[in-house]
Amino acid sequence: MAKTEILEYNVNWNSIKRACMRTIGKDAGDKEPPETWKKKILICLILISFMLSGCTKQLKDSDGKVVQNELTGQNLTKNILCKPTNEDVINLYEKYNVDLNKLPSCETMSVTDGGYEGLWTSIFVKPLAWLIIQIGNLVNNYGLAVIIATLLIRLVVMPITKKTAVQSENMKLAKKDLDRLEKKYANRTSQEDQMQKAQEMMIIYKKFNINPMSGCLLAFIQLPLFFAFLEAINRVPAIFENKFLGLQMGTSAWIGISNGNYLYIILIVLIIGTTYFSFKNTM
Repeated sequence: MAKTEILEYNVNWNSIKRACMRTIGKDAGDKEPPETWKKKILICLILISFMLSGCTKQLKDSDGKVVQNELTGQNLTKNILCKPTNEDVINLYEKYNVDLNKLPSCETMSVTDGGYEGLWTSIFVKPLAWLIIQIGNLVNNYGLAVIIATLLIRLVVMPITKKTAVQSENMKLAKKDLDRLEKKYANRTSQEDQMQKAQEMMIIYKKFNINPMSGCLLAFIQLPLFFAFLEAINRVPAIFENKFLGLQMGTSAWIGISNGNYLYIILIVLIIGTTYFSFKNTM
């Protein structure tokens, strides 16, 4: 649950494109017309651009460098939703002219605090941040609250995830027919041939109950939740001030190991392992 490896990362547009392609089901076995999956990727990227318009802002000094808590290695977030309680962190915010007085305490934060802050923050980020805080107050640990909130979100999107998996399996079943179709029209490039190919492809899709555009719709529903959840975590200081299983949640793994807490090695192994299996299952 350390901050840097899980919660704070720089978005890379190429990696986003690959993520979109995986989300919409565009892999080596897919035989959708280029126009179809290109439209999906375009819609996916537009969606992400909308989401990132209200994303986490890093606190920076006069030289444009991200301000970091030297004790934990945590990069501080500028547009936090509630007040930190750690004195060192408070001093850093005050040093860089962040007005903390207008912010509520994390324990009593409500969805309406701070007023309307744009569609993304007000509709997605704040409610999820409030949910994490409420669960944290209930179980008396924000680390456990993040895990419970994650499970709840996965439960909500489970029907969508199941439908995505079914579509992926159907595409695998249709692969032989699609391969034959590709071979049939390999050297036929006229507009009439391409139209005929598209019609035959739609017949195959109907045969195997495949909806070429469903992946984009499913991504449209899932991605805002996941991105907003990540941002909600980043913008609630109380989460990083907590401990979970002996780990300071605001401390980077490198700083933790440097301070002699070798439990962070287990954290790194878990991150690598879960990332590997996650990518393996989506390929």
